[in-house]
Amino acid sequence: MKNVIVYVTVSNVKEGEFIARTLVEERLVACVNLRGGHRAFYWWDGEVQDEEEVSFIAKTKASLVEKVTERVKELHSYSCPCVVTLPIESGNPAFLKWIDEETATPTTREP
Repeated sequence: MKNVIVYVTVSNVKEGEFIARTLVEERLVACVNLRGGHRAFYWWDGEVQDEEEVSFIAKTKASLVEKVTERVKELHSYSCPCVVTLPIESGNPAFLKWIDEETATPTTREP
Protein backbone atom coordinates (compact mmCIF):
# COMPACT_ATOMS: atom_id res chain seq x y z
CA MET A 1 0.00 0.00 0.00
CA LYS A 2 1.35 3.41 -0.97
CA ASN A 3 1.53 5.87 1.94
CA VAL A 4 1.64 9.67 1.80
CA ILE A 5 2.06 12.74 3.96
CA VAL A 6 -0.64 15.40 3.65
CA TYR A 7 0.42 18.97 4.49
CA VAL A 8 -2.32 21.40 5.54
CA THR A 9 -2.27 25.00 6.81
CA VAL A 10 -4.97 26.40 9.10
CA SER A 11 -5.77 29.75 10.67
CA ASN A 12 -5.00 28.81 14.29
CA VAL A 13 -4.30 25.97 16.74
CA LYS A 14 -7.97 25.48 17.64
CA GLU A 15 -8.93 24.94 14.01
CA GLY A 16 -5.94 22.63 13.52
CA GLU A 17 -6.89 20.56 16.56
CA PHE A 18 -10.50 20.26 15.37
CA ILE A 19 -9.59 19.16 11.85
CA ALA A 20 -6.81 16.84 13.05
CA ARG A 21 -9.00 15.09 15.62
CA THR A 22 -11.81 14.68 13.08
CA LEU A 23 -9.51 13.13 10.46
CA VAL A 24 -8.08 10.68 13.00
CA GLU A 25 -11.46 9.78 14.52
CA GLU A 26 -12.87 9.11 11.06
CA ARG A 27 -9.80 6.96 10.27
CA LEU A 28 -8.98 9.03 7.21
CA VAL A 29 -5.45 9.47 8.59
CA ALA A 30 -3.38 7.44 11.04
CA CYS A 31 -1.95 10.45 12.88
CA VAL A 32 -1.44 14.19 12.68
CA ASN A 33 1.49 16.31 13.87
CA LEU A 34 0.29 19.84 14.58
CA ARG A 35 3.01 22.45 14.18
CA GLY A 36 3.07 25.74 16.06
CA GLY A 37 2.43 29.18 14.66
CA HIS A 38 4.42 30.61 11.80
CA ARG A 39 4.09 33.53 9.43
CA ALA A 40 2.82 33.02 5.92
CA PHE A 41 3.40 35.42 3.06
CA TYR A 42 1.24 34.83 -0.01
CA TRP A 43 -0.73 36.46 -2.80
CA TRP A 44 -4.49 36.69 -2.18
CA ASP A 45 -7.08 39.10 -3.55
CA GLY A 46 -4.46 40.87 -5.65
CA GLU A 47 -2.04 41.73 -2.84
CA VAL A 48 0.61 40.16 -0.65
CA GLN A 49 -0.77 38.91 2.65
CA ASP A 50 1.23 38.49 5.89
CA GLU A 51 -0.62 36.27 8.37
CA GLU A 52 -0.02 33.96 11.29
CA GLU A 53 -0.88 30.35 10.50
CA VAL A 54 -0.51 26.85 11.93
CA SER A 55 0.22 23.75 9.88
CA PHE A 56 -0.03 20.03 10.26
CA ILE A 57 1.18 16.92 8.56
CA ALA A 58 -0.96 13.82 8.45
CA LYS A 59 0.05 10.28 7.51
CA THR A 60 -2.37 8.22 5.44
CA LYS A 61 -2.78 5.95 2.42
CA ALA A 62 -2.66 7.41 -1.07
CA SER A 63 -6.06 5.89 -1.74
CA LEU A 64 -7.59 8.16 0.94
CA VAL A 65 -6.14 11.49 -0.27
CA GLU A 66 -9.28 12.53 -2.15
CA LYS A 67 -11.46 11.83 0.91
CA VAL A 68 -9.01 13.64 3.20
CA THR A 69 -8.95 16.66 0.89
CA GLU A 70 -12.73 16.83 0.68
CA ARG A 71 -13.11 16.48 4.47
CA VAL A 72 -10.54 19.22 5.14
CA LYS A 73 -12.38 21.51 2.71
CA GLU A 74 -15.67 20.84 4.55
CA LEU A 75 -14.17 21.61 7.97
CA HIS A 76 -11.79 24.46 7.05
CA SER A 77 -12.42 28.19 7.49
CA TYR A 78 -10.51 29.15 4.31
CA SER A 79 -12.27 29.25 0.95
CA CYS A 80 -9.18 27.68 -0.67
CA PRO A 81 -7.23 25.72 1.97
CA CYS A 82 -3.73 24.42 1.33
CA VAL A 83 -3.94 20.63 1.17
CA VAL A 84 -0.97 19.05 -0.63
CA THR A 85 0.36 15.52 -0.65
CA LEU A 86 3.91 14.19 -0.68
CA PRO A 87 4.72 10.53 -1.30
CA ILE A 88 6.44 8.46 1.36
CA GLU A 89 9.09 6.65 -0.65
CA SER A 90 10.39 4.46 2.16
CA GLY A 91 10.66 4.22 5.92
CA ASN A 92 10.25 1.97 8.92
CA PRO A 93 8.21 -0.97 7.55
CA ALA A 94 6.44 -1.43 10.89
CA PHE A 95 5.39 2.26 10.92
CA LEU A 96 4.17 2.11 7.32
CA LYS A 97 2.17 -1.02 8.15
CA TRP A 98 0.70 0.82 11.16
CA ILE A 99 -0.51 3.63 8.86
CA ASP A 100 -2.28 1.05 6.71
CA GLU A 101 -3.84 -0.66 9.73
CA GLU A 102 -5.08 2.54 11.37
CA THR A 103 -6.67 3.89 8.22
CA ALA A 104 -8.51 0.69 7.43
CA THR A 105 -12.28 0.62 7.60
CA PRO A 106 -13.67 -1.25 10.64
CA THR A 107 -14.73 -4.16 8.44
CA THR A 108 -11.23 -4.57 6.98
CA ARG A 109 -9.25 -4.05 10.20
CA GLU A 110 -7.55 -7.07 11.62
CA PRO A 111 -8.28 -7.88 15.29
